[in-house]
Amino acid sequence: MTAYTVPSDACRRPIAIDGAGTIGRQIATAYAAGGSDVRLFDLSQSQREAAGDYVREHVGRFRTKLNPDGPRTGRATVCGSLDEAVDGAWMVVEAISEKLELKQATFALLDETADDDAILASNSSSIPTSQLVGSVRHRERVLNTHYFMLPDINAVELMSCGETDEGVITGLMEEIPHYGLAPFRVRRESDGFIFNRIWAAVKRECLMVVQEGVAAPEDVDEMWKIFTSPGIPPFRFMDQVGLDVVLDIEEHYASVRPGLPEGPRQLLKMLIDEGRLGVKSGRGFYGDPSVVRA
Repeated sequence: MTAYTVPSDACRRPIAIDGAGTIGRQIATAYAAGGSDVRLFDLSQSQREAAGDYVREHVGRFRTKLNPDGPRTGRATVCGSLDEAVDGAWMVVEAISEKLELKQATFALLDETADDDAILASNSSSIPTSQLVGSVRHRERVLNTHYFMLPDINAVELMSCGETDEGVITGLMEEIPHYGLAPFRVRRESDGFIFNRIWAAVKRECLMVVQEGVAAPEDVDEMWKIFTSPGIPPFRFMDQVGLDVVLDIEEHYASVRPGLPEGPRQLLKMLIDEGRLGVKSGRGFYGDPSVVRA
């Protein structure tokens, strides 16, 4: 079985984007801003031509916002066929419609037409690549690379198809930051990856607070701004509050909301049993590397 990673000559090879819609053209612009030549393909001629114009018009703004390492700006080429777009590319990013059958057929085709050492990545925000590789022979080079709204949100979530070569993910974790992007590894297959799962819960509670008449939307938004402006992330915030206090609060919610999952409380109980209460005990979610893997 071939071992896959980021090709050693990636800096001299293009990146191909299959799908020239809003996200596809943003991905292309980000990589062009970082110095890579990009090739854009879309079944719609007007779509791919508009995408080429978008890259050329916005690449300077992306470069300023992302502040990539590379000293040059890459070129954007619009291609009339997928074969032309992927020829010589070290990475192909699929950014087509969220239709399972279409994506499955696309990855089977990419597996046959892309260079043997090319990484094949899906930008899908909802479909894990494990569902796309049924007809793919070289599954070791396939993974999800989920981008957000570039260049303002520069996070990229990397998730294995279940058979992705470790070298692919490790290599991309090292390579992507050169473009001013921030990669995050999804450690197991997850519907919604990392952030969208978290946002789904936040969004749901915001809607419930308003629907139940607890607060007006304007008050929710103003409180959100106050609590997020210090920039304290969730697990550091819990460490500051105290994990025993967090558990008490979660137990109360569970008592008034039957059906809440037990996993979060089980994790808190495990840490508390080990004396990890957060800042007041010197360690909680932070303070010991093993906690992060729990």
